[in-house]
Amino acid sequence: MGEKRIRAEYESVAVSTRMRLARNFKDYPFPGRLLSDPHAAEQSGEMIRLLSAALAGVEDFTLYEMESIPEETAARLKERYLISRELMRNRKISAALISRDESISVMINEEDHLRVQYFMKGYDLHRAYERIAGIDDIISDSIPFAYDEKLGYLTACPTNLGTGLRASVMLFLPALARRGRMKRIIPTLTRLGLTVRGVFGEGSGAEGDLFQISNEITLGLDEEELLFGVEQAVSIIVETELLERGRMKAEEGIELKDKIFRSYGILSSCCRLKEKEFSARISDLKLGTVLGYMGREGSMSELDQLAIAMRPASIRALAGCELGEEEGAIFRAEYVAKKIKEMGLLS
Repeated sequence: MGEKRIRAEYESVAVSTRMRLARNFKDYPFPGRLLSDPHAAEQSGEMIRLLSAALAGVEDFTLYEMESIPEETAARLKERYLISRELMRNRKISAALISRDESISVMINEEDHLRVQYFMKGYDLHRAYERIAGIDDIISDSIPFAYDEKLGYLTACPTNLGTGLRASVMLFLPALARRGRMKRIIPTLTRLGLTVRGVFGEGSGAEGDLFQISNEITLGLDEEELLFGVEQAVSIIVETELLERGRMKAEEGIELKDKIFRSYGILSSCCRLKEKEFSARISDLKLGTVLGYMGREGSMSELDQLAIAMRPASIRALAGCELGEEEGAIFRAEYVAKKIKEMGLLS
């Protein structure tokens, strides 16, 4: 029972794990050169066909060719972290294979020929690595990768040379972020060869007190060393966040509780709700859940799903039509109020 409670506390900070591999094929120009190649369409089409065939027995994948899918579909996929801005920029040659449960995304002709991603809820770097390594083996059996005995896997960006592995953990850090502690933690992580990004990766902000911790260096270290480095950093940050939550609760007391319940009142009753305010207030509810003020088992996951559903493209899909800023704020308020009440956070 104690072990289960400790795991739940840990995963109230380390909420999800992502593993990503960068790969290029031996006999094709890298995407940067492929874009200007007169045979780009033929070569990219061949890569897509080979990959689709190689992965046919792994999962039930849907193929999205960037040049032909609607903008709205691309925007929704990006909001769910399944494709990137770079993939959308390379529309003429890029595509994505996405599994039915959205746990696997294979981006084709992004910065590299392949960006294979595996997502899982909770925190388990080794399990996530085993899953993506299996997919990597299946692909390499069908299509040889560009590889150098000294440098390892060859990639478009030097920071991905070597293993091409990026191990990331999404951390919910409201106490450290709101009490100004992250400013001291980030430089330390940078010195250790790690990087801190927002929800959508490089260049994005820490929306909803969420931070993505991952390795920056892939050259000169093997996979186990990379995973160990990220694991050690996450362990320290999780323990620090849990301690800071305790201090926050003790020191801010009724003021903190009042702020959380005011956010609940607004989200369950307001008539207009803009995206920025929603993001801040849903984070308050998540904080209230982890501090024991509200919620039940599964509440954090439901709140996370609601946060994704309330992004602009996802809202338009739910509404079934184009919405202006004011219309979107009204729709968001109505939808959120309904969902928050259904969750029974105060029961």
